[in-house]
Amino acid sequence: MTSSRFGGALAAAAFLISAPAVAHVTFENGQANPNSTYKAVLRIPHGCDGKATLKVRVRIPEGIVAVKPMPKAGWKLETTKGSYVKAYQVHGEAVSEGVTDIVWSGALEDAHYDEFVFQVRFTDAYQPGATVYFPVVQECDGATEEWTQVPAAGEDPHSLRSPAPGVRIVGAATAPQVAKVGPLTVEQPWSRATPGGAKVGGGYLRITNTGTAPDRLIGGSFPLASKVEVHEMRMDGDVMRMKPVDGGLEIKPGATVELKPGGFHLMFMDLKEPLKEGQSVKGTLSFEKAGTIEVEYTVRGMGGAAPAEHKH
Repeated sequence: MTSSRFGGALAAAAFLISAPAVAHVTFENGQANPNSTYKAVLRIPHGCDGKATLKVRVRIPEGIVAVKPMPKAGWKLETTKGSYVKAYQVHGEAVSEGVTDIVWSGALEDAHYDEFVFQVRFTDAYQPGATVYFPVVQECDGATEEWTQVPAAGEDPHSLRSPAPGVRIVGAATAPQVAKVGPLTVEQPWSRATPGGAKVGGGYLRITNTGTAPDRLIGGSFPLASKVEVHEMRMDGDVMRMKPVDGGLEIKPGATVELKPGGFHLMFMDLKEPLKEGQSVKGTLSFEKAGTIEVEYTVRGMGGAAPAEHKH
């Protein structure tokens, strides 16, 4: 691999592992369904100007009910309750008050990372397409980080210095996307949103071979990229390395292979424009024996995880 190609691969690996940017406080899963219960996993990646985090405060927005924070070993947990602006219907009952603030008190060194978990329910105050922002404040020894900025209409949240972590409301879950070519079945193609200026993106999916002979995924096409390559990430000692899969990725008879972050994946090279959350982008996959198949990638948020496995 040439030095420029190696440098590009390292940059791509860093993006695929760390997206979204580690500097900000974010949720592990940045999407939720309307009128649903949501498990919020808040990620705290650092302290305040090198100082340890002593308190994590979360403000619950109006329209969010049934708040249940998870106790955390070694941390004191406190909540504040109050009345809502209006009553909300939850399982046929009117709810007019509940938790409005959560505070964890303890100690988290600047060099360490941790997660703070709570459960909420989104009411019909938020419909698909809306993003709900949860202001978060880190209190440290003599310093504070306020993750409270909310983007104005049309403003890119990634341009804000201290954005509040958000959850985008998406449509109710539908049946998984399935495409077939010969004995191969491709399920749930997806990608992650990319920041402005990013030159690479990742493609993820599951491939099942129901035939009696092996096949190989050798590439494909993606309209927003100059080419598509099959790559692999793996630990080499203490270092995460990424490289193209020579000769393509083998799909053995009767096997299911999952392409996912941190393992085998597709690399969209030389992106022409950023991938945006909520997009659906059509592309193709090329197999050595089965040929070409059309697929459609759903672009999830930068913190998006793989779709839940669909049981047949």
